[in-house]
Amino acid sequence: MAQRLHLVFGGELVSPQKNIFKDVSQIHIVGMYPDYATAFSAWKAEAQRTVDNAHMRYFIAHIHRLREEAMPGSLTEEMGA
Repeated sequence: MAQRLHLVFGGELVSPQKNIFKDVSQIHIVGMYPDYATAFSAWKAEAQRTVDNAHMRYFIAHIHRLREEAMPGSLTEEMGA
């Protein structure tokens, strides 16, 4: 079975109505997880920890959706980065 990587990250938004980070350099990378259930657990912990700040938001990025295994690698992969 293929790995289904998920990235959990978050930070302070300019407005609770928009998904625009106030300061990208301050984004909190919670971690990379091998499945959605584990990522959801990490997301929930961070969301609950920051519940008093309406401008803080955490997200789950489905990293496995960004890469199609059947397609050739990106230029970055070819350069060994």
